[in-house]
Amino acid sequence: MNILGISAFYHDSAAALVRDGKIIAAAQEERFSRKKHDERFPFHAVRYCLHEAGIGPDDLDAVAFYDKPITKFERLLQTYFSVAPAGLKSFMMAMPLWIREKLWIPLEIEESLEECGVKSPKEMFFPEHHESHAASAFFPSPYQSAAVLTVDGVGEWATSTLGHGRGHELTILSDLHFPHSLGLLYSAFTYFTGFKVNSGEYKLMGLAPYGEPTYVKQIYDHLISVREDGSFKLNQDCFNYMAGLTMTNDKFAELFGGPARKSESNIGKREMDLARSIQVVTEEIVLKMANHLHKVTGEKNLCMAGGVALNCVANGRLLREGPFENVWIQPAAGDAGGALGAALMVWHHVKGNPRQADGVKDSMQGSYLGPNFDGEVEEFLKAKGYPAKKLSETEWAPAIAKVMAEESVVGLVQGRMEFGPRALGGRSIIGDPRSEKMQSVMNLKIKYRESFRPFAPSCCVDKVSEYFEHDRESPYMLLVAPVRRDLWTDLTEEQQQLMKDPDLTKRVNVARSSLPAITHVDHSARIQTVARDVNQRYYDLIKAFGDLTGVYCIINTSFNVRGEPIVCTPEDAYRCFMRTEMDYLVLGDFLLSKGDQPEWKDKVDWRKDYVLD
Repeated sequence: MNILGISAFYHDSAAALVRDGKIIAAAQEERFSRKKHDERFPFHAVRYCLHEAGIGPDDLDAVAFYDKPITKFERLLQTYFSVAPAGLKSFMMAMPLWIREKLWIPLEIEESLEECGVKSPKEMFFPEHHESHAASAFFPSPYQSAAVLTVDGVGEWATSTLGHGRGHELTILSDLHFPHSLGLLYSAFTYFTGFKVNSGEYKLMGLAPYGEPTYVKQIYDHLISVREDGSFKLNQDCFNYMAGLTMTNDKFAELFGGPARKSESNIGKREMDLARSIQVVTEEIVLKMANHLHKVTGEKNLCMAGGVALNCVANGRLLREGPFENVWIQPAAGDAGGALGAALMVWHHVKGNPRQADGVKDSMQGSYLGPNFDGEVEEFLKAKGYPAKKLSETEWAPAIAKVMAEESVVGLVQGRMEFGPRALGGRSIIGDPRSEKMQSVMNLKIKYRESFRPFAPSCCVDKVSEYFEHDRESPYMLLVAPVRRDLWTDLTEEQQQLMKDPDLTKRVNVARSSLPAITHVDHSARIQTVARDVNQRYYDLIKAFGDLTGVYCIINTSFNVRGEPIVCTPEDAYRCFMRTEMDYLVLGDFLLSKGDQPEWKDKVDWRKDYVLD
C-alpha cells in the first residue's frame, strides 16, 4: 500500500511516501523551491517522492494530510471572537486566505496530485496535528512500546500532548490547549530578542549560554503558572499573539526593561539574560512533563516530536536528569515531519498493520530520505565546464581529510539529502574542529550569520566518549552534552576578562578546549554520532581525518548561508560555493578547488538576497 503524507499551508511544507510501512522518501518543499520555510503546497517534494517510489498514475492508495483544517479554522474563529474587536486587523488578513485556500484542502490535494501525474486515491485521511507529530515520533522509533511527548506552538487546539505507543497502536492520554503553549512562549522571547519567529529559535538557544538566568523569577511570577505535572497557564495580559500581528505587547516590554530588540541591531546583556532565562524555564517544564508522563505510563523509553523537541539543550538535560532510560527524537520534529507521521498513522494505527521494533535501530535510515545526485555530477560538471578532480573510492576520504587538516572549509554534497532541519553529512559544510579561527571564519565568511552561533561536531560513534560526556548514539544532532573536562583549556587572566566582555565577538574567539571550533561558551557541544552502516562515506571521511590528526570528529554545519534553505542539487551547491569563501567543494566523487574555478560572473549580492531577507 502506497501512502503519501503531506504537510502544507503554514510553514515547512513537505511530503513523504510510505510503502507497506517502509519509509521510501521524504523531503521539504523549501529544498526544491529555494524559499526558506516554504508553506505552499509541496509540488516539488510530492513529485520527488512519487518518482523515488516509482509511483504510476494509478499506484497511489491513500493520502494523509497532517492536520484537520476545519478544526483549526474553528479555533481561529473562536480566538478572534474572544478578543474582538482587538484582533480585527489580523482577522481581515487571515480570512481571505482561509476562504480562498485553506478550507478547500481536499480539493487542492486532488487537483495538485493530478498536476503531479497521479490520480487522487479514494482514501484521504486527516489525523490531528499532534497525532501526526506523535506518530512521527513513535512509529519510526526503535521501541516496541514507549511514552510519547509532543510539544510545539499550536496545532488545531493542542499545544502539547502526552501519549503512549504500543506495537501499532498510539493513544493520546492528555493534552494542553491553546493559548497555553510552551512553543509560543519560547517564540515570544525569540521575537522580543530580535529574531524571527519559526526560524530564530535556534539562535535564541545558541545565545543562552552567554547570559545569566536573571529573569527566571519574573517569568514565573508574571508570565506562566506551572503545575507539578508540567501543565501550565500563560498570562495573556502580556502577550499579543491571540489578537495582533506581534508576539508580545507593551506589558511584556515593561516587564523586561523596554521595547523589543530591533532585528540586526547589537545584542546586549539583556538579550543574553533573557535567552538564558527562557531556556531554563523551558527545560524545567519539559522535565516536569516527562516526569509526569513516566509516572503515568511506566515506560523506560520516551519518543518526542514537535518544534520544541528540536531544542537539543533541553533534550540533553532530559536524557541526563530525566526518568527515562532512552530518549528518541524524530529528526524532522517540526511540521515537515508531520507529513511522515500522518502517513505512518494511517498505515499502523488506522489500518491496524503490525509493527516490529528491535529496541536498537530506528527506521529513519539516518534521515537520508531525499534525492541523490551522485550519478549526475560528472555530466553536470562537463556541461558547465567546471574543473574538478575525480577521486577513486580509496582516495575519496583521505583526500578530503587532508585539505580539512590544512584548515580549509569544505562543502560536502554526497548521497541522499537529509529530511529535517539538520545537515548530517549529506549536505554539509565541514572543517577542522581544532582550529581556533574556524568558528568565526565559518560564521562570518561562509554562513554570513551571527558570530556567536556554535557549530556541531560529527564524531565516529565508537569514539564519541573520548571527546564528550556522552556514551550513546546521537545520529540526528538533537542532543547536547558537555565536552570532556580533560579537554578544556585553562584560561589566562586576560581570557577570563574577555569572557566577561559584553561584546560577543570577543568571547567567541576565546578557545575553551582543544577542540575550540565545536566547543560552545559553556563547554557544551551538539553531537552527531556517525555509524558506518548508516553513512559509510561520511564515517570513512571522519575516520580518515582522525587517522591523520588523531581527532575522530569534525565540524559539521548545514550547507547554506543564513536565510537560504540547505542546498539540494549540485547546482545549488556550486552557486553557494562560489558566492562564499569556501575553499573546496565535494560533489559525489569529485573534488573542486576554488582556485581552479572560472570567474564567477553572477554579481548578485548574496547578503541582500538571503542574509537580510
